[in-house]
Amino acid sequence: MDKINVIKVGGAVVENEASLKELINQFATMPGYKVLVHGGGRSATRIAAQLGIESRMVGGRRITDEDMLQVVTMVYGGLVNKRIVAALQAKGVNAIGLTGADMDIIRSHKREPKMVTMDDGTQEMVDFGFVGDVDHANGQRLASLVKAKDGIEAAVPVVAPLTHDGMGNILNTNADTMAATVAKALTEEFDVTLTYCFEKPGVMADAEDDDSVIPSINTESYARLKADGIVSGGMIPKLDNAFDSISSGVKRVVITHFMDIQASMGTVIEK
Repeated sequence: MDKINVIKVGGAVVENEASLKELINQFATMPGYKVLVHGGGRSATRIAAQLGIESRMVGGRRITDEDMLQVVTMVYGGLVNKRIVAALQAKGVNAIGLTGADMDIIRSHKREPKMVTMDDGTQEMVDFGFVGDVDHANGQRLASLVKAKDGIEAAVPVVAPLTHDGMGNILNTNADTMAATVAKALTEEFDVTLTYCFEKPGVMADAEDDDSVIPSINTESYARLKADGIVSGGMIPKLDNAFDSISSGVKRVVITHFMDIQASMGTVIEK
C-alpha cells in the first residue's frame, strides 16, 4: 500500500511570514503523497476584533455565532488557505485549496449544546453555535486528487477547517479534527502517517522548557497528564484526535515542531 503524510499545521505557524516560509520549504521537499491541513484561529480572532466581533473560546474550541461564521469562512477558506496554496505553487507544488464542502469531502452536522467542564472544574451547558461535528469523509475523492489518473496531474490538497451539512450550510470545524478525519478517511487507500506540527517541539512536561518533550504518550499516561494539569486547553482536542486516529487505522501519529515534519521527532502517540 502506498504511503501518505497528512500534515496539520497550526495557525500560529501559517500566520507568521517567517515560520510559514520555513513550513512551505519543509513541506514542498517532503517526498511522496501528502496533504496539508491548516488552522488560522489567530487571524480569525484578529480580524473579528477589527470588525467589532467578540471571540469566545471554551475548552480550546471556538464558539461560532452567525457573525463569527462569516469571519472564519473568509479567513480559513480564503485568506489563509489561498496564501498557503500560492506559496506552494511558487515552490512547484501543484496545490489545490479545499474545504469540506468542495467535492463533498467532509460532511458534518451542527453540534447540539453540550455539557462542558470549564477551566475551574465546574460544568456548564455550552452552545457552540455553527460548529460542525463530522459525520462522513470521502477518502476516495481525496485520493483521486492525490494520485495521477487518466493523464490528469496529481494535486496536493490544502484543507481549510470548514465543513458543510449537505443543506447549504458551512460549519466551523476544529482543525485538529479535520486532520484526523482526513487521515482516517485515507486509510482505505494509503498507509497513513498523521503529523500535528506547531511552534513547539512536542507535548512538553513543562510548557516553558523546550527540552521537556514527552517522547511518547499512551492512553494511561494521557489520563494522568490531564489529571495533573500538564495537558490542558487546546492540547486536549489535539490529543483526543490523535488517539482517535491511531485507534482508527492511522499507522503513526506524531506531535512535533513545524521544522521537523520530515524527521518525525517529537511526541509519538501510542495505543
